[in-house]
Amino acid sequence: MKGAHQAGVPDAKQAIRERVWDRLRHEGASSDPHGRIPDFLGATLAAQRLAALPAWQQAHVIKANPDRAQLPVRARALSEGKVVYMAVPKLADPLPFFRLDPDELDGEPEALAAHRTADMVAPKVAISDLQTIDLVVCGSVAVNLAGVRIGKGAGYSDIEVALLIQAGRLDPRTTIVTTVHHLQVIDEPLPHEEHDFTVDYVVTPNEVICCGPPQRPTGVVWRALDPDKIAAIPVLAQQWARGVRRGPEP
Repeated sequence: MKGAHQAGVPDAKQAIRERVWDRLRHEGASSDPHGRIPDFLGATLAAQRLAALPAWQQAHVIKANPDRAQLPVRARALSEGKVVYMAVPKLADPLPFFRLDPDELDGEPEALAAHRTADMVAPKVAISDLQTIDLVVCGSVAVNLAGVRIGKGAGYSDIEVALLIQAGRLDPRTTIVTTVHHLQVIDEPLPHEEHDFTVDYVVTPNEVICCGPPQRPTGVVWRALDPDKIAAIPVLAQQWARGVRRGPEP
């Protein structure tokens, strides 16, 4: 049995991804190949602009994606003494998050914030051992002015947010931000599914865009996941085996 999708939505999302990847490459804003969260020109400036937001300044614990585009965000957080949680690749570990605490780790913030370094030096932790998240920073391929975002297509960011909300480590009202190049901001409706979260702010090297009312899942939307995806993510597989299913089932 396959996970349920609104008819045509996956294809529509992929067409938008391809369009944005092509635009970034054509304009010289990113040299990353298709299939990734683009490491965009001006990522450091976007991180600086993000750091001026009250939501950032008041946050002590941040959940951030591991992509290179958000490396300046993670490095800045560590340099300011914030704790950063970053997902293990594909959530493929019973302990699915790295804990980056500048008080516990030796090294320069930029080096510690790199995914490969975290994999070597940062402890992995269970969701139940995470502190409460004050702010989420995510990567996007495309995002619109209402805060609807499209990732690279694997769905891990949505699963991470759903798991954290379900576990009480993330409040559905907690601020979520994405940093992107302005060419990734789409001034048109974007396809949005039940399991997708929206962002509160879009931060580019040039501006901060305040988006509409947030849309967040209350937990894992099981019917959006196929059995292979559930089996590949230990936390989901364990919950499924125990019958811990708060969302719609496949």
